[in-house]
Amino acid sequence: MSYRVYSGPKGSDDISPMNKSQTLFKQFDVLDEALSWARHVGQTGRVALLLEGDDGTRMDRREIGNALGVGQREQVGGH
Repeated sequence: MSYRVYSGPKGSDDISPMNKSQTLFKQFDVLDEALSWARHVGQTGRVALLLEGDDGTRMDRREIGNALGVGQREQVGGH
């Protein structure tokens, strides 16, 4: 299984199928690693635009943000 996280500068448009092949991405074997990378990308001034997996997983920037927000709330609540 593999997951790809496509990223770009803040303010980037959503990725269309036409320009996906021209967009930077990093590939991971595990969904948690892909989400961790998406969080890292956000901390470096870029934005994770799309997360896709071979298993049919597809998350746009809003869904990624929601998933990362849940993780942050759980970490805050757990301490």
